[in-house]
Amino acid sequence: MSKPDSPSPSTGPGDKGTKGTPRPNGRPQAAVVPPSKGLFGLVTVLLLVLMLYMLFSSGGDGKTITLAEFETRYRENQIVPDSVVIRDDAILARIEPGPDSKVPTAVRIPLNTATKEPYTNLVLAITNNKVHTRAPSPLLPLLIWFGPFVLVLVLLWVLISRGLRSASNAGGMLGNFGKSRHRTLSKEMTGVTFKDVAGIDEAKEEVTEIIEFLKNPKRFTKLGGRIPRGVLLIGEPGCGKTLLAKAIAGEADVPFFSISGSDFVEMFVGVGASRVRDLFKQAKESSPCIIFLDEIDAVGRRRGSGFSQGGHDEREQTLNAILVEMDGITSSDGVIVIAATNRNDVLDPALVRPGRFDRQITVPLPDVKGRAEILSVHAKKVKLGPNVDIERTARATPMLSGAELAALINEAAISATMKNKDFIEQEDLEEARDKIKFGRARKSRAMDKDENRATAYHEAGHAVLQALLPDADPLHKVTIIPRGQSLGSTMSLPEKDRLGYGKKWLLATMRVLCGGRIAEERATSDTSSGAAMDISMATRLARTMVLEWGMSERLGFVRYSGQDTRDFFAPEKEYSDETARVIDDEVRRFVDEAYAEAQRLLTENWERVDRVAQALLKHETLSADEVGKLLRGEVLSKPTVADLLAAEAAKKEPPATPRPPRADESPEAPPGAFPSPA
Repeated sequence: MSKPDSPSPSTGPGDKGTKGTPRPNGRPQAAVVPPSKGLFGLVTVLLLVLMLYMLFSSGGDGKTITLAEFETRYRENQIVPDSVVIRDDAILARIEPGPDSKVPTAVRIPLNTATKEPYTNLVLAITNNKVHTRAPSPLLPLLIWFGPFVLVLVLLWVLISRGLRSASNAGGMLGNFGKSRHRTLSKEMTGVTFKDVAGIDEAKEEVTEIIEFLKNPKRFTKLGGRIPRGVLLIGEPGCGKTLLAKAIAGEADVPFFSISGSDFVEMFVGVGASRVRDLFKQAKESSPCIIFLDEIDAVGRRRGSGFSQGGHDEREQTLNAILVEMDGITSSDGVIVIAATNRNDVLDPALVRPGRFDRQITVPLPDVKGRAEILSVHAKKVKLGPNVDIERTARATPMLSGAELAALINEAAISATMKNKDFIEQEDLEEARDKIKFGRARKSRAMDKDENRATAYHEAGHAVLQALLPDADPLHKVTIIPRGQSLGSTMSLPEKDRLGYGKKWLLATMRVLCGGRIAEERATSDTSSGAAMDISMATRLARTMVLEWGMSERLGFVRYSGQDTRDFFAPEKEYSDETARVIDDEVRRFVDEAYAEAQRLLTENWERVDRVAQALLKHETLSADEVGKLLRGEVLSKPTVADLLAAEAAKKEPPATPRPPRADESPEAPPGAFPSPA
């Protein structure tokens, strides 16, 4: 059955409707019957009222008087006739109303075991036996002693009966565990629209088709087309998958059910499948709508991997329930499932086949244009100075995700605030970028002189090779100020976004990585652990070149790394021991050749390495232009670190005021002057 051209906003699963109210898909909404209080609730209230009355009725018989006062008032005819009542626990009476009251006042004479018989005889004598007798209620002691226990039992029974009723409605003894823990989002709740999403134009276009289908389904069905049942968003962490989903909620005027994959799995078996069924049930009742499953790899991993060798564990039952529910979605239901993951390689094939997640949308890392757009979106929330260049910052942040760019703007705002600036300057953005990529600068760390010298030559070896090798990335700056866990760093900026890696660039990068150890060893006649990260990166590049990219002449155009083995405990190996030895030889050959070539270049240019290292010891940080001047033999004119510290200290010291001469001392004579004859 086709839907209206412009469906009105549908009622959410938590809204209460009336019987016969049409839903957006034309089906009447079921009447919501309020839960009945039941007989137990009425009995509980009655027992409570009765107990309170019986407990407090004895305390409401009036004020206490003595027997002598009773006799005096009775002799003076102040006692109402026929109002004297004798009980086992007290003698009751009423006093005639006085000038200040209009109704009789109740009085009582308390009795106990010792005073009961004599007080009763005296009252009979005083009143000439004009009294009434009343036997106490036999239920009063019973209610006083057993009433609280009965009340507690009744309350427990009411609570247990309601819990069993709710458990039966939720599908067994699991109760509310079987209920879906989704959140229903709307445009007002998210505050995110497509204007806030930048750098992923193709993904926005594909998602726009889905929103248009939800708003105008006849436009697609008149040609016989069918909108995808499910859309899978694939991308690296921080690329904007969840932000894109929130923008869908902001653009589509339909209910948006959001839930994470980890919310399905619980400690009880069967809870995940029950939550899946409850989620899709509520979604169909609120159609047209969108279901967003974030981090679906938490429940959608390939079945039969890891410890599980069958289909009876909790996660696989949840996955089976998702598969069945997605098969049960028809075009008339108006339910579209959107999922997000950064591990699509581990998803079960049955989940990503056509008919379930028909369309897979890749959300890539932004390019230069996309980074500029993302920075512009986040820059609207802060105050930027006149010297800020968004395009320059976009070119200087290659391979950064949208989340990292948002963090860059935020870190720059924090840095400018701590420096008491009125707006963000370009240097704040540069510092924020270095902080995100390399860590915070630790300028207060005191380093040993020899250690500082070794670090300077280490970074000088990297910087000189980075500047000399034409296939390497251009040098950005080099510093011996510790950042993160490194004592120094040599930073490079690619001229363009690199989507693939050429062999020339890989070999040049490996030579740059080897340059630090070579220069440090030649300058200090010793080796240190400072090259641990360089060795790790060079080895990883060489092994990947051999195993995955087929760049070895001996092994040829063959992949040896196998499939993804992160879900298994034993690494996958599909080659012989002889091939393994060849692989090790080729990895060692790539690294040795890079090391030998780097050693040759540094030996030929050792004077340049020495100049850069000495400049680093003086200035601590050098830009690419300054390194270029040093390589050409020029002298740097900027002040050293010692000069900057002295100038800063001079600013803080108060100016010295001349001391006035004492009366008994003559003023100081200028040089060359003769002493006064006096």
